[in-house]
Amino acid sequence: MTDFTQQFIQFAIAKEVLRFGEFKTKAGRLSPYFFNAGLFNDGESLMKLGEFYAQAILNSGIEFDMLFGPAYKGITLAAAIAIALARQNHNVPFAYNRKEAKDHGEGGTIVGATLQGRVLIVDDVISAGTSVRESVELIRHHNATPCGVAIALDRQERGQGALSAVQEVQQDYGIPVVSIAGLTDLIRYLQNSPASADYRGAVEAYRKEYGVL
Repeated sequence: MTDFTQQFIQFAIAKEVLRFGEFKTKAGRLSPYFFNAGLFNDGESLMKLGEFYAQAILNSGIEFDMLFGPAYKGITLAAAIAIALARQNHNVPFAYNRKEAKDHGEGGTIVGATLQGRVLIVDDVISAGTSVRESVELIRHHNATPCGVAIALDRQERGQGALSAVQEVQQDYGIPVVSIAGLTDLIRYLQNSPASADYRGAVEAYRKEYGVL
């Protein structure tokens, strides 16, 4: 699992999806790193990203019947992950939502498979948890069961209180959150990467100030 997370971090850095410097977060903090999954924006990158997600999901042991990707980033993620899972003999349906209901044709807000059974939500990160909350409500509205969330990177830092955004989701909805990698994995990568040594101190200091276990 360690090698798996380290490969993902190396991949994200190579694609400049994970960058180092000084970035202001939504919480107003100055973070020494920034992760933007939207920059996995070519076919090869999206294919590899789907494979990393699929492996993390299968490693987690979460039982699910289908995938749901909240608009907009979750749309391509759900499709890429579904393809990657099918290649590993786990063929599951997927769906995503529209931001606005369609008033012609098939109508409604859901595109793809019918929401039913155990639904695994897939997104890039969890910041304030707004996207997860909306997804959970939508899935329950369709009489399906949200069974977990899969994300790319867990920042493992406090939200408004003592818990991280991921921990708050797990506590509020009673569902597991699986990530491909977390801040702990990033620091481990920096400790073993001479080329990234300049950023290690800043990231470790950030974790010390804002991090959670």
